[in-house]
Amino acid sequence: MILAWLLVLLFVGGVLAWVSDRVHAQLPRWVALSVTLACLLITLFLWLETPAPANSSGTWLLRYEVPWIPQWGVSFSLALDGLSLLMLALTFFIGLVSVLISWKEIKNRVGFFHFNILWVLAGITGVFLTMDLFLFYFFWEVMLIPMYFLIGIWGHENRTYAAYKFFIFTQASGLLMLLSILGLYFVHGAATGSYSFNYFDLLGTDFTPRVGKWLMAGFLAAFLVKLPVVPFHSWLPDAHSQAPTAGSVILAGLLLKTGAYGLLRFVVPLFPEAAQVFAPWAMFLGVLGILYGAILAFAQTDLKRLIAYTSVSHMGFVVLGVFAFNQWAYQGVVMQMITHGLSTGALFILAGFLYERLHTRDIRQMGGFWATIPKMGVIALVFVMASLGLPGLGNFIAEFLTLVGSWQASPAFTIFATIGLVAATVYSLRIMQKVFLGQHVATHRMQDLSPRELVIALPLVVLILWLGLNPQPVLDLAQGSLEEQLEAYHHPAVKTTSPDQVTLTAAYPQDSVQTLKGGSHALK
Repeated sequence: MILAWLLVLLFVGGVLAWVSDRVHAQLPRWVALSVTLACLLITLFLWLETPAPANSSGTWLLRYEVPWIPQWGVSFSLALDGLSLLMLALTFFIGLVSVLISWKEIKNRVGFFHFNILWVLAGITGVFLTMDLFLFYFFWEVMLIPMYFLIGIWGHENRTYAAYKFFIFTQASGLLMLLSILGLYFVHGAATGSYSFNYFDLLGTDFTPRVGKWLMAGFLAAFLVKLPVVPFHSWLPDAHSQAPTAGSVILAGLLLKTGAYGLLRFVVPLFPEAAQVFAPWAMFLGVLGILYGAILAFAQTDLKRLIAYTSVSHMGFVVLGVFAFNQWAYQGVVMQMITHGLSTGALFILAGFLYERLHTRDIRQMGGFWATIPKMGVIALVFVMASLGLPGLGNFIAEFLTLVGSWQASPAFTIFATIGLVAATVYSLRIMQKVFLGQHVATHRMQDLSPRELVIALPLVVLILWLGLNPQPVLDLAQGSLEEQLEAYHHPAVKTTSPDQVTLTAAYPQDSVQTLKGGSHALK
């Protein structure tokens, strides 16, 4: 039940933030801050109470399921494993940061703004938790509308165009996924006589290779657009450059990760044979995105568009790792999802800080700021170094693991992907050179980071260092889930989670959570 309460907190908190605007202009901010902090604390409690991998008797930590529309085989099914727990921790931390950075930036329709923030977080949370494909599509669409409003109402000069473009790309690809969900539902029902949208029931569904390819294509359309993968990426730079700072942070830190999560959770386990056939093309698209995004990032003069294209490049490593089909690569993918969310989110936050001071995003009008704002310069240097993959920072671990894993699948693609790391060094150092070094062009003395801004930035620095120096807790937490995804790929005829097996997680009070079903198979 605790999983459902996370969603209730976000949905109800969003409504309260909206209506509280009539009581006091500052009240929505405090409501949103309290809700995101409460959700983060609950998630951290679940993490701390999670058994160590050696002592865990199953992959799934919690599962909550109640019938919703039983005659259609639809249930309100939520489940938590190590992968989704990590994604929840990232979601609520980024959500908390997004509320804080909007404290002074958003001055109109404050209640409705925080309503959209909390509801987009609710949609993302639902995507990471739901185990019913009908419900999954519902939450997938819940993410879309609030983000459309965040860009379209509080964005910059071309916000309407960017909001419409974002909506069209994501909505069209989402509808293709809906068609595949319905196709999988009917194919499974025809084969077994039991019509269900439940993920655990659909695992191991038997269909012809041709049908599998078409069904997988719909899921791929939604996930590859959301990542995004070249050539389906053109909505991202416009959305990032026009969105408010909080919108850019949520886009980079969370929405892109739903696409990566979908590949791991749904595409590989549900369509193992079709995924294997598509793997060379997917790895090619991943490498293409790495190189193309890096080249385009170097060519940008708008700071936010530059950072947006770095996301296109970094997400190429995710696609490369997912379709390498081995534990090394999958660990790298999970680390990349987390570290990219932190480092790129931090770069967008710094871009927002600079925009508040300069009212421009053009790096040609910047330069020589290190002497004026040294604290911001040092923090920017940390995340620029993280973006280029400096050892000791989290991004290095992610890219190293991904490349080691992809080498086992395709040395040729791995070599080209490594060239992308060299390009990342070029565009990352260009940010420091154009903004903080070089000739001083500021016409007035800027204020360095305020205490509120330091409170936002310093935890991000600590986390990216912790992930670079001590990644093992994250890798341990995700290990069981990643093994289960690979087990479903290597043995598609065997369901990785049996409804007949019941695992009790003694760390959680039985009166506050539902016991779960599930088990895991170790890789041989």
